[in-house]
Amino acid sequence: MKIEKSGSNSYRVRKMYKGQMYTVSFDRKPTQKEAMQAMAQKLDKVEKYKSMTFTAAGEEYIESKRNVLSPSTLRLYKVTINNISDKFNSMNVHDITTVDIQAEVNRLAKGHSPKTVRNYHGFISSVLGTFCPSLKISTTLPQKVKNEPYIPSDEDVQRILDCAKGTEYEVPIVLACYGLRRSEICALSPSDLDGDIIHISRARVFGDSGECVDKGTKTTSSTRDIIIPAEISEQIRLKGYVYKGHSNSITVYLRTVEDRLGIPRFTMHKLRHYFASKMSAMNIPDADIMRMGGWETDHVMKSVYRHSMMQRDEDAKREAAEKLRNALFS
Repeated sequence: MKIEKSGSNSYRVRKMYKGQMYTVSFDRKPTQKEAMQAMAQKLDKVEKYKSMTFTAAGEEYIESKRNVLSPSTLRLYKVTINNISDKFNSMNVHDITTVDIQAEVNRLAKGHSPKTVRNYHGFISSVLGTFCPSLKISTTLPQKVKNEPYIPSDEDVQRILDCAKGTEYEVPIVLACYGLRRSEICALSPSDLDGDIIHISRARVFGDSGECVDKGTKTTSSTRDIIIPAEISEQIRLKGYVYKGHSNSITVYLRTVEDRLGIPRFTMHKLRHYFASKMSAMNIPDADIMRMGGWETDHVMKSVYRHSMMQRDEDAKREAAEKLRNALFS
């Protein structure tokens, strides 16, 4: 074992172990005892990682990201490990090959959407990239499916709002129509109100253990102020809360009302699509729509209302064609 100077104020300890050179860095010259202890810890990790299963590697990867990722993302990672096959989870990470990864992706593709499979593959790649950086991953993933975002009609939204009037779900549904995410709505309190302006700075999500956790908004752009109807802000003040039930209860209520009214099922999040589409139809500038909806880029926002714009273009073409027909054949 050697202690070497590697810079003006830095040192490194190097040791050959089982045919491979290992290095530990210091920002000062270590004593012989400190160098030996640091190298021993390094080699202990090496031995631990050599016999590490994918499950253990995945759990360690999740733990290493605990302070930088959102609780909902950590929870999603844990769900991902549970949905990966026992065979793959029990493999030593150093024995996993690209063929093994492809076989696992093929298995996942049988029961999950292409988007979900890509998310699972992203986690697998991140874990193996951390513990087996020399592994070259080249997986063939299922082709993406282009889904046109469903946007509820004015009539359907109005019928739902009529049903929700006077219930504990009225305020959350109205706020969703103003572009708020369900997680943002559930984290709001009357203290976030200033006249008819509501300050959005938090989101309530499920943590990795299934508990509800308040955190910062999804992106920095999501922290924003929204002007809401005066009657809604007054309701919040009179009740003393925005919504105090479980977030999933809103989804269940919405589904129940949709079934009762005989309209297509759509989630709370689709009301954000409705918001973007309506703002676009009223010729609100994209920058303002992004700011009100808390979108960081216009890619997602535009994908939401692009097909709505296409429909308006089609309607305009039909109207022009009808006018021409009337001129020619009247």
